[in-house]
Amino acid sequence: MTTDTLSPRTPGKPRSTMPREVVRRRRYGGHVWHPSLGTGPLPRVLTLLALALMTVVWLVPFGWGVDTSFKTEVDASASGVDWIPKAGFTLDAYRTIFGQGNLPVWAVNSVVIAVCVTAITVAISAMAAYAFSRTLFRGRRVLFAVTVASIMVPPQILIVPLFRQMLAMNLVDTYAAVILPQVVAPAMVFILKKFFDGIPRELEEAARIDGAGSFRVFWSVVLPLSRPILAAVAIFVFINTWNNFLWPFISTSDPQLMTLPVGLSTVKDSTGLRNAQESAASILGSIPLLIVFMLFQRQIVKSVATTGLGGQ
Repeated sequence: MTTDTLSPRTPGKPRSTMPREVVRRRRYGGHVWHPSLGTGPLPRVLTLLALALMTVVWLVPFGWGVDTSFKTEVDASASGVDWIPKAGFTLDAYRTIFGQGNLPVWAVNSVVIAVCVTAITVAISAMAAYAFSRTLFRGRRVLFAVTVASIMVPPQILIVPLFRQMLAMNLVDTYAAVILPQVVAPAMVFILKKFFDGIPRELEEAARIDGAGSFRVFWSVVLPLSRPILAAVAIFVFINTWNNFLWPFISTSDPQLMTLPVGLSTVKDSTGLRNAQESAASILGSIPLLIVFMLFQRQIVKSVATTGLGGQ
């Protein structure tokens, strides 16, 4: 007799052995409805209305940006809210960006830098987290506390020291100057460490009995079991690196090394007005991330739920 049933047993009627989740799926058209939201129609309606309101709050600014990008600079700079411009829609802002900017080079730079930062960050964070989780050494707790405390340090404070370090190493205006300072992610070390703590040690001990060393255990046992959290960390690092503007803007002035956000900000037209052009640049810069989200939306939603990184 199972205790995971929908309702208590009544006299003369056998207890249902159907799992609660299956019953909820049947009752709500195949979707699981969490019991904390209530079982009546009112909580469900209120929840859906709240979700619809949040969707509108997000879509209205995005729609306004798309609408502005197809306006002339005069209409885009006019006061008031006019979704339909007086001069009609135009592609002038996009023509200016594609005509005066080096968009293919900037896009390639963004992809190369984002991929490199993501790969190095995941590798370093995973190894550091595994060391904190499984290795016993003097000062481990103090070092981990310092790592966690560094999460609270604003990145802007480190701009000047990092730039002077890049100058001393003669790395300014190189890929290394843009990539290396971004590969240190204490928050990812903390998240991976907490995940590794939950992996049963018996699995590692069984591998050691078969003759596996520490790195072999890490590579063949721990990492395969950590694919979901590694994917979540990689997705967030990639998105943050792609959107990063300040450090690539400071660390390089070579147009051939600029990332997409930095390069798009340098394009100007002859009039000096840039409202429509900035909107077009923002739309172009967000297209790759929208593609990434559509391809990995399940992993992103799952990672937000499991890691608590929704606010980043």
